[in-house]
Amino acid sequence: MPLTIPRFATPFLVIFLFLTITNLGVSSQAAEPRQVVENFHAALLAVMKTAETNSVEQRYKELEPAIADAFNLDFMIRIAVGSRWKKTSNLEKTALVQAFKRMCVGTYASRFNGYSGESFKTLYVLDGPRKTKLVKTHIARPRDTTVKLTYVMRQFGLEWHIIDVLLDGSISEMAVRVSEYRNILRNQGAGALATALNKKADGLISP
Repeated sequence: MPLTIPRFATPFLVIFLFLTITNLGVSSQAAEPRQVVENFHAALLAVMKTAETNSVEQRYKELEPAIADAFNLDFMIRIAVGSRWKKTSNLEKTALVQAFKRMCVGTYASRFNGYSGESFKTLYVLDGPRKTKLVKTHIARPRDTTVKLTYVMRQFGLEWHIIDVLLDGSISEMAVRVSEYRNILRNQGAGALATALNKKADGLISP
């Protein structure tokens, strides 16, 4: 027997459905730039605290999902390759993306290899150029200098992702990579760049 809704109940049903959909939308909102960075820092800190008992390969496995969530690595390698990306075959694009991801995760797994009381602190968030957000942070190190890190973030759909990291607040990791990668592309091609990135990743993951 079909369900019959009394006429007087219809307005209340509409309001109920609206509130339900609205609440679902609020609960499923993507994390803001600050939260994305702090989630990433929490993952880094957890890996650092177990680094003495975990190998680089283990740290790689733990950091891989955290980096995939925080960064838009596909976008970053496309920017690094530049105008040559359109001329690159689909097979070469896939190889470049995978190699770049391995290299990035390997870099963090190798770099954050111990814990000596370090702590991450988010200072503030600024509006950046071209609708980006700049999340200013630092790493406090006991008996050592504080490391300043600025995360450049861009919104993709509803989600915010890191697209660059500025060391000491000004040295762009992406700018350094662009210069290096495009030199290889210009002289040897996309296949050679993917090979170079994989070789670097291999050296980081299995030193």
